[in-house]
Amino acid sequence: MAAQTLPKRSNVTRLNARRAVHSRRACATKAMGQGPPPMVPRTADASDPFGLLLKQRIIFLGSQVDDFSADAVVSQLLLLDTMDPTKDIKLFINSPGGSVTAGMGIYDAMMMCRCDVSTVCFGLAASMGAFLLGAGTKGKRLSMPSSRIMIHQPLGGAQGQAVDLEIQAKEIMFHKSNLNKIMSEYTGQPVDKVEQDTDRDRFMSPLEAKKYGIIDEIIGGDEAVFDVKGGLLDVGKTKSAYVNWWKEVEGDGKERGATFTEKGVPDQGGEVKG
Repeated sequence: MAAQTLPKRSNVTRLNARRAVHSRRACATKAMGQGPPPMVPRTADASDPFGLLLKQRIIFLGSQVDDFSADAVVSQLLLLDTMDPTKDIKLFINSPGGSVTAGMGIYDAMMMCRCDVSTVCFGLAASMGAFLLGAGTKGKRLSMPSSRIMIHQPLGGAQGQAVDLEIQAKEIMFHKSNLNKIMSEYTGQPVDKVEQDTDRDRFMSPLEAKKYGIIDEIIGGDEAVFDVKGGLLDVGKTKSAYVNWWKEVEGDGKERGATFTEKGVPDQGGEVKG
């Protein structure tokens, strides 16, 4: 007895069957009052502290200076400067240094910003980290009291033929001369002294760095000054008297400020003393 064969379904029949299934599902979803889940844009939360700090116009350089970290810092500098060129950017630095070319990219971006870039050292600012610390806006270059600052000449190495070594040596000498010239400009030290001081690793305390001209003020001491009203973050009133007093310069050039009471609440009309 021959086996019976079922008729094959045509492509049109298959397409109609699929349309019917989708139609029934759509009707059932509509009847239950359900729809696709809402698409909620991701926002910064407690699990994204760097996003929250970026909203406060704070940028962190907390690693070695390389192309990756430089790209991140430069992009954030340009973004914040575009969003509001009238408000300061705070660049916190805890870096052992790194690539000179990557660091010069950050330096150029800082110079391009229309707003002031306040630099704050916490932990260690060494080599290119110290260079960027001193490159902040004058009067707004700060350091935590326990930080260390270290300056030295560029390091490098090369291998190959004699001509290759000569090319690399010339490049290192160019960077050395360029860095010393810029550091001399923002510290006020003669170029010859900067060249002599950077011949070997020179570690400094915040007080020594202030006297040298790399930073302007030290946060947390009896003579602490912070040029941004409200402290490190714009969080309003605080119960901490960590920053003893702040000062700001009005358009007429006169300094006005406020002293802090024991509870840390500003007492308007306080006199700023240098």
